[in-house]
Amino acid sequence: MSLRFYDTSARQVRDFTPLREGCASLYLCGATVQAPPHIGHIRSGVNFDILRRWLTYHGYRVTLCRNVTDIDDKIINVARGEGVEWWEVAERNQRAFTAAYDTLGCLPPTVEPRATGHVPEMIELMRRLIDRGHAYPAADGSGDVYFDVTSFPDYGALSNQRPDQMRGAADTDDDRRKRDPRDFALWKGARPGEPSWETPWGRGRPGWHLECSAMSTKYLGGSFDIHGGGLDLVFPHHENEVAQSRAAGDGFARYWLHNGLLTMGGEKMSKSLGNSLLIPDMVRKVRPVELRYYLAQAHYRSVIDYSDDALAEAAAAFQRVEGFLTRAVEVVGAVEPAGRVPGPFAAAMDDDLGVSQALAVLHGHVRDGNTAITEGGKERIADLAGQVRAMLAVLGLDPLSDTWTQSADSGLSDVVDSLVAVALEQRQAARARKDYAAADAIRDQLLAAGVVVEDTPRGPRWELRRS
Repeated sequence: MSLRFYDTSARQVRDFTPLREGCASLYLCGATVQAPPHIGHIRSGVNFDILRRWLTYHGYRVTLCRNVTDIDDKIINVARGEGVEWWEVAERNQRAFTAAYDTLGCLPPTVEPRATGHVPEMIELMRRLIDRGHAYPAADGSGDVYFDVTSFPDYGALSNQRPDQMRGAADTDDDRRKRDPRDFALWKGARPGEPSWETPWGRGRPGWHLECSAMSTKYLGGSFDIHGGGLDLVFPHHENEVAQSRAAGDGFARYWLHNGLLTMGGEKMSKSLGNSLLIPDMVRKVRPVELRYYLAQAHYRSVIDYSDDALAEAAAAFQRVEGFLTRAVEVVGAVEPAGRVPGPFAAAMDDDLGVSQALAVLHGHVRDGNTAITEGGKERIADLAGQVRAMLAVLGLDPLSDTWTQSADSGLSDVVDSLVAVALEQRQAARARKDYAAADAIRDQLLAAGVVVEDTPRGPRWELRRS
């Protein structure tokens, strides 16, 4: 099966054919940094990290551009409420997003441009649009610049809407400056106390939609392969990106991929609703790799409705996989990932990143591997463990990879391992002299400290008790 994706613009699954053989260019709408990230934000990062890894597995040289929107009405409002500079809010929260992506094992993007660093590119894009008759500065000299929706016949095609049924763009205080209420702001004229940049049409700051068109084409070219983002961005953000980019003469994105939302109690997760689950809080409930498994396990286009029970189930499922690899290494020694993933796994991933079906293949191999451990077939154990590691690698979930073994607490883990080893030696000595009460007391003390001891035919093994 060829690699296929559901293209929002075509409303069907399409074979993936890149612009340049052996290369894949991907633009992902990143964070608007008015607040730290919750798991709904980071789901997009995890989903498109898996896409990137799968493209790389296929042999593509992937260029991933993930932007940062560091100037926006919301950022300015937060700064005003806190009595600090807008850039302080943006910098603080961008660091929080970077830490969250790193915590969940997302590979860093090839380039991560900030909107405020690309004002010259935005001015040039506006100039092209005005020269072509697709944009106009406000007649009142306010510095506003608008895109003329009626000048672009395909407006609404991405989101499958009819322009005559659209509401006006709610992005200005005074629609009287617009020729049509649906026209959207490319540039917002300067206001007292707000950041602004000089343009030929007056001082001001960029509109959200303009930023992404300028940054994506700067780093990926006038035409590129894939544009990604959350389903909530299809309209108006991505619709407006398409309109202004193609009106300016760029081919822009050839495939549009959108991940589903993460809800809580059926409502979109958002800070305004008070149902935000921030990453530092979540990784106190489960380990980062288990949280990544939770966010990755559903199909990327599906809605995930968060619950603590579902999170716990995902953590337990990952622990079964991890437990097999731990036991396999105890039996056969170090196991390297196989060179290729199993065919059924690859077929599932090729079919619009069918991670849930791919995980079914993975867990089938884990069950077979546990059977092999029981039966004692070392060659079979090693083969299955290698295949499991290969599958986990393309999902960013391999617990034996450097990403997870060299985490921030790896030094503490080594200390705990040494201390538990001492306790287990004392327990073994007590058992050897048939002092079973002392041996049980040591085991119970370890359990009270969160260390679970399991006696196996190859000796005792331990792990931290999961929540």
